[in-house]
Amino acid sequence: MKRKVAGFIAKHRLLDPSGLHLVALSGGADSVALLRVLIALGYRVEAAHCNFHLRGAESDRDEAFVKHLCESFNVPLHLIHFDTDEYARVHQVSIEMAARELRYGYFERLCQDIGASTVCVAHHRDDAVETFLMNLLRGSGIHGLTGIRPRNGIVVRPLLGVSRQEVLEYLDSIAQDYVTDSTNLESIVLRNKLRLQVIPLLQQLNPKAVENIDKTASYLREAEKVYDAFMQNAVSTASSASQTISADEILRQPSPESFLFEWLSPHGFNASQIERILAALMGEPGREFLSPSHVLLIDRRTLVLEPVSEPVKPLRVPESGNYRFNGEKLFSFKESEEVSILKSADCATLDAANVQYPLTIRLVQEGDAFCPLGMEGRKLVSDYLTDRKLSLLEKRRTLVVVNANGDILWLVGHRPDHRYRVTPETTRTLSITLSEKS
Repeated sequence: MKRKVAGFIAKHRLLDPSGLHLVALSGGADSVALLRVLIALGYRVEAAHCNFHLRGAESDRDEAFVKHLCESFNVPLHLIHFDTDEYARVHQVSIEMAARELRYGYFERLCQDIGASTVCVAHHRDDAVETFLMNLLRGSGIHGLTGIRPRNGIVVRPLLGVSRQEVLEYLDSIAQDYVTDSTNLESIVLRNKLRLQVIPLLQQLNPKAVENIDKTASYLREAEKVYDAFMQNAVSTASSASQTISADEILRQPSPESFLFEWLSPHGFNASQIERILAALMGEPGREFLSPSHVLLIDRRTLVLEPVSEPVKPLRVPESGNYRFNGEKLFSFKESEEVSILKSADCATLDAANVQYPLTIRLVQEGDAFCPLGMEGRKLVSDYLTDRKLSLLEKRRTLVVVNANGDILWLVGHRPDHRYRVTPETTRTLSITLSEKS
């Protein structure tokens, strides 16, 4: 086993022969074998043990064992105690996740303190196969079927090239004892069920089942590199550095669903949502999908991805003057006895005699209607904007200036209301001008 581990370390460039390495030492067979083989290979190591106080006397037994083991081989040992139950309660995570966060957070800090370049953990080939099967049962994509990686940041796994049986045989060959976690023998947790029931059955069908599944995960890791490179290029090309992509561009991809997943999953969209988004591309426009951080709009055969923004509050305008809306748009309200009309999409000139303060600047709302200048009768703002071929996102960003009586005075950037237009009888005007934030 020692030669296989040395070859695996060299192949994946896991350990610097001259560096210091921290071994995560639980006292179980795997971590004890890891410590002993790294010592035998001549690496400079220190050990770290976490007492999570989850198994009563067993937790204290494990701590005593690793103390004795490290003393026997003159390995510096770092001990820490955690109130895992309290951490899980405060952070509202499972006990398993709490222990994981506490453990790896501690290892990272400890590496910085002692100058260690890596944290060595004792996952072996069987662990990688269990992870593969767990993700397979959960319906994972290609990224979940690549098993456990030899390196993840400062965390390295020198035993991934050997099996659990090889670990046990190595310990037996050097007459090294270890402790057993009784919870690993309980067929309650999914991983334990796979270890104790499913994998032995697979090995009855094919003695090389574990080895072959591990090979499959290795092949998928290589395929993943090609997949990631292609998808990264496809998404960046299609989106052109923006968050707007044509539906036709997506449907032209070899796998539209995979394309959507790679584009949207980093923004919080899950697999079931992406299935519905793909179906919506073939349906009616105007669909909207929400993740915790983003909103995706499908409008006019275009997908628009936007961060979820805080609700925009209406702005009250008590009198003429300058007002900043939402910290970005500057509105100027100016009354004049000179009757002249400013001809610009960013300006509206109204008959001041019909304007009643306070005015309100707000986003367009469902059901808003006005009488567009030069047109007869009322028209829904949404219909007016649709006629002008505005996208759904552009419609949602459109502002209105509203009179005290609730009438829309100006559909900002478009037209004022016909009822408030300047007429030959007008003696005083109100000019509203919009300028963007500089």
